[in-house]
Amino acid sequence: MRLVILEDYDLASEWAAKYIRNRIITFRPTAQRYFTLGLPTGLPRAHPESYHSYMWNNFFKHVDIDPANAHILDGNAQDLEAECAVFEKDIADAGGIDLFVGGIGPDGHIAFNEPGSSLVSRTRVKTLAKDTIVANARFFGHDLSKVPTMALTVGVGTVMDSREVMIVITGAHKAFALYKAIEDGVNHMWTVSAFQQHPRTIFVCDEDATLELRVKTVKYFKGLMHVHNKLVDPVLTMKNDLS
Repeated sequence: MRLVILEDYDLASEWAAKYIRNRIITFRPTAQRYFTLGLPTGLPRAHPESYHSYMWNNFFKHVDIDPANAHILDGNAQDLEAECAVFEKDIADAGGIDLFVGGIGPDGHIAFNEPGSSLVSRTRVKTLAKDTIVANARFFGHDLSKVPTMALTVGVGTVMDSREVMIVITGAHKAFALYKAIEDGVNHMWTVSAFQQHPRTIFVCDEDATLELRVKTVKYFKGLMHVHNKLVDPVLTMKNDLS
């Protein structure tokens, strides 16, 4: 497990972006080697707060992705269980997930795998916890009645099957969750803790997120930054990687 600690949110975001860029380039994507995950909330695609809108406005429209290669669960499918089963099959048919990138909630949930979720769960329909609903109310004018109460999500087991997992954790409000993720034991009430048992997990965080960690833990991982920075420096390009 790697823990990469940057000074603030912007530097943590930049480090993670550079790492993902390098991983995409070394992956050598082709028309047959692709996969993009999304976690919708069940809202119509055109809704400004749907996950589909979020992904396109914040990521996809800024890169040269073929829309046909963006696979996002349809939260409005007539048969949600069948939709989840097809998504799992699509992942397997694509050769599995090479790099899963996600964040966590203050309660340590990964994707929408709320506290108490099975650590071997697969893609499924999940009821959202009250804390998650409240946290997402800011996207809906703070009107709780407009926030979806259920979502489709990849399971913890689905993510654990990925060849590599990156979790980005920033802010003091997530400090206890980071502590639970790396210093406490594996616990289904803190689903992010499952990645202690993944062979290639990298946590990227800012200083504020380390407030609950032991001083020696922070010093240890900061002492490895000269190693971690080699993962993003230099920033690769298709030209210099494939030459």
